[in-house]
Amino acid sequence: MPQSNRRTFLHRAAVASGAAVGGLAGSFAPSRARAVEPVQREGKMKVKFTLAAYSYRNLLSGKDASMSLEDFVRDCARFGLEGTEPTSYYFPEPVTNDYLCRLKALAFRLGLGMSSTAVRNNFCLPPGEARDKDIAHVKQWIDHAQVLGTPVIRIFSGGQIKGQSPEEAHRLVVEGIEECSAYAGQKGIYLGLENHGGMTATADGHLAIVRDVKSPWFGAWMDSGNFHEGDPYAELEKIAPYSLHVQVKVVTREKGKEPQPMDFQRLRKILEGIGYRGWICLEYEEKENPRQACPRYLDQLREAFA
Repeated sequence: MPQSNRRTFLHRAAVASGAAVGGLAGSFAPSRARAVEPVQREGKMKVKFTLAAYSYRNLLSGKDASMSLEDFVRDCARFGLEGTEPTSYYFPEPVTNDYLCRLKALAFRLGLGMSSTAVRNNFCLPPGEARDKDIAHVKQWIDHAQVLGTPVIRIFSGGQIKGQSPEEAHRLVVEGIEECSAYAGQKGIYLGLENHGGMTATADGHLAIVRDVKSPWFGAWMDSGNFHEGDPYAELEKIAPYSLHVQVKVVTREKGKEPQPMDFQRLRKILEGIGYRGWICLEYEEKENPRQACPRYLDQLREAFA
């Protein structure tokens, strides 16, 4: 079978499988096999706090690396968090089942939940070896997430390729997400699309993708610091009803203006308004040593959401 036809066949089969999983999931997932509607929530806002390993990026990788992922997990416990996000970038290669189990066991002994993980991908890639590799990578991390017990994985849309029309890029992204979401649903894992520039630089662009993906195992992943066009809080309010997971930066960077401290109280009001129930994940990207800065900002977040 030609490669292009094989990809089309596999995509259609995956979507059909995802629809079947959605039907079996019943009350544990949205009843429709689509993400057009906001996330179904019950009760008043309830949050738990976690920390993204990306906050420790310079300590976990590169020339100044001085810590292991296990050290990061121990810091999460030391900071009094309920969870930890072991970002995929910092796992020792190759990622083995033994390592995943040992990291999960460590978190359990420390009283931490595995809140989430995050992967790199580009679903704008056209059919071919590179696209197949990215889709396989996301599916591999779905398998890893199942072992770890992480309920949701952050994904990207990817960037539009030179010469590619916006319509073609959109179609490819939706197809890639649907194929991976169908696989994720078989493992009981959600995929969340982060607002991360490019096609998702605005709330309208972000939601254009979210609303077109037909899967009950998919939604938005809110990053509070990634809207730079216009009022970031107005943009966050648009995507909040569709958000499965909330990632918080400590500043906002609106185009043409100086960076401003993130207004945690204002964010709380947005999430309270939609009855958000889930993780609040700090992702620290500023210059101060994260081992000193993160506890301070986590205290501010706890105070704002108390």
